[in-house]
Amino acid sequence: MNSYSPIDSEIRRIIASEIGEDSVISDSEALKAYDRDASELRSLPELVVKAKSAGQISRLLQLANEYRFPVIPRGGGSGLAGGCLSLRGGVVLSLEDMNRIKAIDTVNLIAEVEPGVVTLNLRNAARRDGLFYPPDPAGMDQSTIGGNAATNAGGPACVKYGTTRDYVLGLEAVLPNGEFIRTGVKTRKGVVGYDLTHLLVGSEGTLGVITGLTLKLIPYPPAVTGLAASFADLHTAMKAVTEIMNRGHLPSAIEFMDHKCLKLVGDLLPFTVPGEQPTLLIIETDGVPEQIEREIGLIGDICRRAGASHLLPAPDGPEREKIWGVRRQVSLRIHDFADIYIPEDVVVPIGRIADLADALPDLEARYGVYIFAFGHAGDGNIHLNITAQAGSDPQGIEASLTAILSTVLGMGGTISGEHGVGEAKRRFVPMELSGESLRLQEGLKRLFDPNMILNPGKILPGI
Repeated sequence: MNSYSPIDSEIRRIIASEIGEDSVISDSEALKAYDRDASELRSLPELVVKAKSAGQISRLLQLANEYRFPVIPRGGGSGLAGGCLSLRGGVVLSLEDMNRIKAIDTVNLIAEVEPGVVTLNLRNAARRDGLFYPPDPAGMDQSTIGGNAATNAGGPACVKYGTTRDYVLGLEAVLPNGEFIRTGVKTRKGVVGYDLTHLLVGSEGTLGVITGLTLKLIPYPPAVTGLAASFADLHTAMKAVTEIMNRGHLPSAIEFMDHKCLKLVGDLLPFTVPGEQPTLLIIETDGVPEQIEREIGLIGDICRRAGASHLLPAPDGPEREKIWGVRRQVSLRIHDFADIYIPEDVVVPIGRIADLADALPDLEARYGVYIFAFGHAGDGNIHLNITAQAGSDPQGIEASLTAILSTVLGMGGTISGEHGVGEAKRRFVPMELSGESLRLQEGLKRLFDPNMILNPGKILPGI
């Protein structure tokens, strides 16, 4: 582990002098707003710099190399992996004030934005011009585009439209040494040189600080329709998902909530979900009205044949928005329900979703945990929320996490689909990546950041 200098009064004075006193936060009470994200991890930074320009970021990183203090980039603070926390001291670099939508180009179908733009604000701005920015992480009213790019965030729409990476054409960034770089293109194609754009996307602020993004937009879908399908159990619902996808349908969303989630949020739904242990699928299609009406009808037929007990239309309108509002409440209610709450966002191949569902009861019984399951069934990204009550054995909980992730990897899956690794999952990375892969990635980190000043202690266990 590298040794870092504390932010003493002299270093604070130098930072304020070089960056600007109005951009520096050092008051202990004010710092508490930056000691957390949406995970259970907490770490109070020594200093916060609220950057307003790429020039300030460049100068801060130069000072960090000179005086050997860490710099931790931060967007909206809505992550679930501790990726924006100052676990080794240093300066949290907040990008929240760099929040301009610089251009919505309706001819070339691109947007030029700063990293602090809130995802929902970009979506709304694009829609006003008849365009669509599809990535829709659950907290898109808080998360920022820069943070989404740093973790390659997804959301319900990624089953059809892909993740943030699929919409990032180019980046402006500041490297750990303070140098500026422009990567990528403003066109739909471009293969000149190595793809540094998509190396930075998903790197969780460890290889560079994103200061600008060129994003692909598409025409806004003319119509949306959907249905909610109730199944007797999770296994049956997941088999239906596999059948829908294997029949060649590509819904714009397939979300699910298991019976435990429904017990927590069922009072918010505009209908009753019958059964002792039901699972609810929320399925949507978008496009030309005549086409999607026919497709949603065919999907409903598949659900009935697969064992759905009830089908409820959810056309575009207030009822649809209410259903999605309930889906977004799930994490909050789980958090309130449990003393110990650990969110995992594993992914398995679509054909193994039902197998994962079948494995959960045994894992609960073996380790004394209570698992809530919900998420993006259409792409196999299952959010497993492992909960326990106060006083539970920490070693037993850790063993349950290891067992769950081992089960997922044994099915050909991955330990994180969209939340990122950060600090929360860093210790599990060697379960998925080989020693050679880890050595190569550690070498990349050291090439970009030889002094290890940019978001140290994240993603890779060896640095």
